[in-house]
Amino acid sequence: MSAPVVSKAKAVWEGDLFHGKGVVSFESGALPSREVTWAARSSKVPGMTSPEELLAAAHASCFAMALSNILAKEGKPATRLEVSAEAHFAKTDEGFRITQININVLGAVPGMDKAGFEKAASTAGEGCPVSKALKGNVKITVSANLM
Repeated sequence: MSAPVVSKAKAVWEGDLFHGKGVVSFESGALPSREVTWAARSSKVPGMTSPEELLAAAHASCFAMALSNILAKEGKPATRLEVSAEAHFAKTDEGFRITQININVLGAVPGMDKAGFEKAASTAGEGCPVSKALKGNVKITVSANLM
């Protein structure tokens, strides 16, 4: 087993949940720090992010990498994959939680038919590391279409 690659982010929060605010930052510096609030999490506030949006971004990028690898191994590398992910945050009987993530992928894959693309996307949806981390806790759906 090789040494793990460790990615770090930091959140600083001030105040209570409903009136406070925080800032999330990324050790790599690849992304600017972003403000987070309960309002941004429970509704939409322009210019602010939420843990769910960050998770959706992580899942979309992880899925895109996994699918590109699967397609390349099948000898049909994609020329373009457009992946979006929607993380659903809802109040349940167990309290607030992320209940579902819907992944939608549109791909340009020369020589691949729709059924083959859907199968590869399904495999990526089950096998990418973010999907594996969420398995058994969050419903994940995958919708795949060719350009």
